[in-house]
Amino acid sequence: MDTITIGEVEITRVVELTTQGLPRQFMFPDVPVERWREHENWLAPEYFDPAADEVRTMIQTWLLRSEGRTILIDTGIGNGRERPYMPFFAHRETDFLTDLSTVVRPEEVDVVITTHVHGDHVGWNTCLHDREWRPTFPNAEYVIARPDFDYWNPENGHKTRSGRGMQNVFEDSVAPVHRAGQTVLWEGDHYDVDANLRIELAPGHTPGSSVVHLRDQAVFVGDLLHNPLQIAEPDCGPCFDEDEAQAAVARRRVLEWAADHNALLLPAHFPGAGAAEVRREGGKFAVKEWATWR
Repeated sequence: MDTITIGEVEITRVVELTTQGLPRQFMFPDVPVERWREHENWLAPEYFDPAADEVRTMIQTWLLRSEGRTILIDTGIGNGRERPYMPFFAHRETDFLTDLSTVVRPEEVDVVITTHVHGDHVGWNTCLHDREWRPTFPNAEYVIARPDFDYWNPENGHKTRSGRGMQNVFEDSVAPVHRAGQTVLWEGDHYDVDANLRIELAPGHTPGSSVVHLRDQAVFVGDLLHNPLQIAEPDCGPCFDEDEAQAAVARRRVLEWAADHNALLLPAHFPGAGAAEVRREGGKFAVKEWATWR
């Protein structure tokens, strides 16, 4: 596994699914192919496959050691999930939990931070025991933004852009940890995890979509960025954004902050180096340097 230390915090990258290709027109239906061709010289082949016309992506979790506690940021897809309208996430059987257990046992995890409630970010919140979904991390607080918890709770009857694609996600991956009394539902514009980590609301991808700042040195951006194209073209949004215009505003704001603070940007789905420092380039941005891991 890849590891890096920033300030007093050690960060380990735990991969659930290695690099996969998804159809460009499915992921970014509103982004003309010409935009991708303009940046092909640096996106291909790591982040964009021109021959297959596919966007390259992966599923990963960030494991942090901060102030003596073990913290996970997002938990991936999970095994054995019924996802009838999202087949890419359905009936997966990966070694994620085994791999994670080589660095931390589930009972040793203190905090699970959810950047947003989507099926590929909350799946390992729970595991199936005796036909019942139970918390994977029995001693952890599951920190979730209240707007997302309420928005995706099917009891509230919200009409969402994801529609049936989110079927069963709340029921098998969020509700069980809430019933177990392990959720912390935060409200307002931020939530302090500890002296190093602050969660800040960055809505648009979902109503409670959030980023996690590691002081002024790094920011975990969840799905604010799905592909490095969005660094160069921050107004380009995927089909997964509930509010594309709001997401674009949040994305630009976080990119500006990262560029101005020379901070490492850690998205949820970048393959390759997986993280980068960025710089301003006119009214847009560019990769200054990719992360170096040990």
